[in-house]
Amino acid sequence: MEETMVVIIGAGPSGLATAACLTTHSIPYILLERDPCLASLWRNRAYDRVTLHLAKQYCQLPHAPYPASTPTFIPKQHFIEYLEGYAAKFRIQPRYGIEVESAWFEEGEGKWRVVARRGKEGEVVELKARFMVVASGENDEAVVPEIEGLDGFVGDLVHSNRYRSGSVYKGKSVLVVGAGNSGMEIAFDLCSFGAFPSIVVRSPVHVVSKEIWLFGMLLMRYLSLSLVDIVVLILCYLKFGDTSRYGICRPNKGPFYLKANTPTYPVLDTGTFTKIKAGEIQVLPSIANIKGNSVTFVNGKIHHFDAIIFATGYRSSIKKWLKGDDLIGDDGMAKEKFPNHWKGRNGLYCAGLVRRGIYGSGEDALNIAHDINTILIKESATF
Repeated sequence: MEETMVVIIGAGPSGLATAACLTTHSIPYILLERDPCLASLWRNRAYDRVTLHLAKQYCQLPHAPYPASTPTFIPKQHFIEYLEGYAAKFRIQPRYGIEVESAWFEEGEGKWRVVARRGKEGEVVELKARFMVVASGENDEAVVPEIEGLDGFVGDLVHSNRYRSGSVYKGKSVLVVGAGNSGMEIAFDLCSFGAFPSIVVRSPVHVVSKEIWLFGMLLMRYLSLSLVDIVVLILCYLKFGDTSRYGICRPNKGPFYLKANTPTYPVLDTGTFTKIKAGEIQVLPSIANIKGNSVTFVNGKIHHFDAIIFATGYRSSIKKWLKGDDLIGDDGMAKEKFPNHWKGRNGLYCAGLVRRGIYGSGEDALNIAHDINTILIKESATF
């Protein structure tokens, strides 16, 4: 049984940021990571074309700003290199290949106990810690919706976590299910490589350019959220026109309102909408059923596809192993809204679980490290 002051679960940006902030306070910790590398989501489950959707100033971790030469919107490989350099700078050494099976607070000892396994059938690893930080992220298990006849689809069927490039789909008819950022960018990528993509748009969604969204974030310093939404939507209309003409209806609430109050993100357009307007990407409604390689949609129309790519997101699996807490909701995300989401009872914290992106993860890490340090200073002063 190994003991430490803080155990951190997850070596993505949230876990790395927490480890770095604890280091600045000289607080010992152990960082556990299920996969064999840091930032496995970016390294192993992100498509080649992806860049960070927000400008670099909103995607840096504590105590490590980007150099001035860094592009405004950072490509995948650049971001991975940044995280590797971040880990090296703060001498962060995650323990890789260790998957947590259960974690609970032992009232008698006043400590968190973590039971993990090295590999799927490897040795059991047990830890005790005064504090525990859940930083395993919201993007864990791939979500694929239930669709009648899906099991009988005769073409290529993948989740977006296995999609890397449209080069393997050249000349093929591909259906992308999911009109979030991943789905829209994958459809664009497929088009760029000579595939014939269609995209299922099941719900209203805001399409915003990265530049307009960045402008809106800057306006948030000076204007109310409702005024920012008005300005942003006017700019979007000037740039995109009436998107409903092309099968993409906007929600009744503005994009910044939805971002602040719901799990709904806007689509930050990277060129997909131009392809839609040009007829190079077809917009389709929800799927009714599948038979062979024929897909019937709720409008009664039938189309044939060589492949289906599900860009339908992920779910958190934290509740499978975290026992008896009141910090994490049934959906695996923080129960409380920002800014009261990051601290629970008995020395339990979470980082990056309130849908505020990389910048939010950094804020969480700073708050957590400061809070733990304050507690330890107060305790030492009583002796």
